Amino acid sequence: MAAARTASAVVLALVLAAAVVAPARAAMSCATVYSTLMPCLEFVREGGTPARGCCSGIKDLLAQANNTPDRRTVCSCLKNVANSAGDSTIIGRASALPSKCNVALPYKISPSVNCASIH
Repeated sequence: MAAARTASAVVLALVLAAAVVAPARAAMSCATVYSTLMPCLEFVREGGTPARGCCSGIKDLLAQANNTPDRRTVCSCLKNVANSAGDSTIIGRASALPSKCNVALPYKISPSVNCASIH
């Protein structure tokens, strides 16, 4: 009986401790990057003016990528897209997005960007 109470007390303490500790933030993923930037696809494919959702997505993404690993992940995801695009016109439009949205991206959207140098 005493052992059962002790075990219950330990479990209760662990549950309470888990409730008090702030939940860990999930690391950035390419799925997050791609879904956040989906409104930019029309501009990258066709040109014109980026959709409002595109620019706000870029700003949100940069705000979320507030540490080196996340910034490197975003860079790598964008580099993968640039590598798969193959068309210099599409890569040029993608590279123009930060300036069109008045956002300072700390690297160039390019198939040759060195994401390991991002801090």
